Amino acid sequence: MGFSAISIRALLIGGVSLGVLATAPVSAQTNTPSGGQTAAPADTTSQEVVVTARRREETLLKVPVAVTAFTGQKLEANGAIDLTDIQTTTPNTTLKDARGTNSTLAAFIRGVGQQDPVPGFEAGVGIYLDDVYLNRPQASVLDVYDVDRIEVLRGPQGTLYGRNTIGGAVKYVTKRLPNHPELSIKGTYGSYNELDGVVSLSTPIGNSGFKIGASGARLGHDGFGENTNLHIDNYNKDLWAARGTLEFESPDNRLFVRVTGDYTDDKSNARNGHRLIPGLLSGAPVLDNVYDTQAGLANPKESVKSGGISMSVTAELTDNLTFRSISAYRKDTSFTPIDFDALPATDVDVPAVYRNNQTSQEFQLLYKSDKLNGILGFYHLAAQASTGFDVLLSTTIAGLDAYTAGDVHTNTNSIFGDFTYDFTDRLSLSLGGRYTWDQRDSHIFKANYLGGVTSEFGGNPTPFGAPATNFDGTAKFKKFTPRASLSFKVTPDQMVYASYSVGFKGGGFDPRGSGASAPDTNGDGARSYQEIYNYLRFKPETVKSYEIGWKGAAFDRRLTYAIDGFYANYTDVQIPGSVGAVVNGVPTFIGITTNAAKARIWGTEVEANAILARGFAGAGSNLYLNGTLGYIDPKYKKFIGPTGADVADVRVFQNTPHWTTSATLGTGLPVSGGTITASTTLSYRSLTHQFETASPFLDQKGY
Repeated sequence: MGFSAISIRALLIGGVSLGVLATAPVSAQTNTPSGGQTAAPADTTSQEVVVTARRREETLLKVPVAVTAFTGQKLEANGAIDLTDIQTTTPNTTLKDARGTNSTLAAFIRGVGQQDPVPGFEAGVGIYLDDVYLNRPQASVLDVYDVDRIEVLRGPQGTLYGRNTIGGAVKYVTKRLPNHPELSIKGTYGSYNELDGVVSLSTPIGNSGFKIGASGARLGHDGFGENTNLHIDNYNKDLWAARGTLEFESPDNRLFVRVTGDYTDDKSNARNGHRLIPGLLSGAPVLDNVYDTQAGLANPKESVKSGGISMSVTAELTDNLTFRSISAYRKDTSFTPIDFDALPATDVDVPAVYRNNQTSQEFQLLYKSDKLNGILGFYHLAAQASTGFDVLLSTTIAGLDAYTAGDVHTNTNSIFGDFTYDFTDRLSLSLGGRYTWDQRDSHIFKANYLGGVTSEFGGNPTPFGAPATNFDGTAKFKKFTPRASLSFKVTPDQMVYASYSVGFKGGGFDPRGSGASAPDTNGDGARSYQEIYNYLRFKPETVKSYEIGWKGAAFDRRLTYAIDGFYANYTDVQIPGSVGAVVNGVPTFIGITTNAAKARIWGTEVEANAILARGFAGAGSNLYLNGTLGYIDPKYKKFIGPTGADVADVRVFQNTPHWTTSATLGTGLPVSGGTITASTTLSYRSLTHQFETASPFLDQKGY
């Protein structure tokens, strides 16, 4: 998307928001509920934000980790609609919609991530919903409603958060239920007929210690453009969501149980592409509006349904020891029509479906004392992810469909620990480690058909030749990921730290790979199972990161800031790709994934929050300025291309602009019955490459 995309989003979030709240008066809270979540301060400029970046509650200025935190009220004041909006004000971070939907997330932090959402590839940034890891990127663009805070942890989080947090982690934390009956109604109207509504209702159940709550959201807007072929909106939003919560807290506050369930039904149209050049065969012209499209693929109709249930239990066993359990089940299904040529003709049209489910269990034992604080834990994840997609090609063979299906079962277990010892009130050492056993069981099927789409999408085609791939394989990986940090408080309001951390992203099998294209390494004229296994399999990748940082406050805490610098070695980088090929005499495409590269990454990040004027328009009024700056210089040191040559000098990092910066000016004015807030943000992102090969046509220019 170009500059116009950002302009439209800015107009969209700059609409009119009306809220009605029936409750007791709200005030800033400094206490922390026993469930491990923190009530957001009423003051959006508060400098004392409590986060759980190290799985225990700490103020943002005291945690020796590069983390950006957004309270729910700050998100509301800034007009954030979904998770992708926070990239604007987070250094060296890219969070964007991928694969033609509003709901599939492509996340990159400090140059590390994963753009391809098919199940053979793992994410490089972990997304957490109330401490539950979301194993797949589908349905991971979480909408902002009833949120307590969002934390963005930059750099490898391989100790406390485990697998696939090689680039960082994003934590989405929902609100705790209040201690009194509450009804909240929020409505928003904006450009492109944005019409959002959120209704939340909660109440204690007598004096039993139980509380129950429910929320419903309707979020939608018209398209920024039009599909001129199908005569439907392009880039619209049509989403319904609901969340229910049941909480119990014992009279002595030592036991807290929270059960939450959520469901989302996204009926938005597919985000079809805008051609940059006229149709090569049809001569179809380039459309004036970059949000318009001429895509012709209508089957399947775009549909994303997702939901899950989780239970967290926190029990204070003694004054020093706390036990926590987090259990969860999640499931999502995404149907999406991907029209690569963005024209009515059937030429690389891809009806696709993604199905995911996961079960996870985590146990934590937390210890706290005057000198020693830390955590021991166990984590288990069992997940299944499957994809089926037709590739309808315009070739000399009429009605050719290159069908590919992948089914991946993931089973991972890990034990971890992380402890901080305070030698003095000023000097602290943290040490941690996680050992992970990761297993991937994959089934890959690839075959050609004639006569239209497969039964997956309502068709009944005829097989055309033997399957190119019908493969089952198992891969096991073991990895120890350590972390160490040393922090020193120069003054009560100034802290410096240095850290070392390791993260890894699991390996697997290329879900689009063709067994028939595997090299005949033993020269017997056939492809053995082992040759196919070696061809389709790729190894985990690893990041070793070194970081120094400085956090502080000045001018009676009117100014707070965080500055960090980092250097990382990135090895066995997974490079997925697809190329056109002829398999068994038939034109098709195949996936080729290798651990082809290694790189070094360095950069710096600055965040600052200043209260420019306090009480300038009466008690409670503030004028504030928030700023962020990120610079990153990633460079491949080795990149082996398809021919075996090292092409590192002509390869770039995708979704990683060198510069990201922002400034937000805002104010809050108390009025009778509420608060009027106003803010404006100016941000800049430099040139962003879409793939490892630079392209002046596809890359996003700086804006």
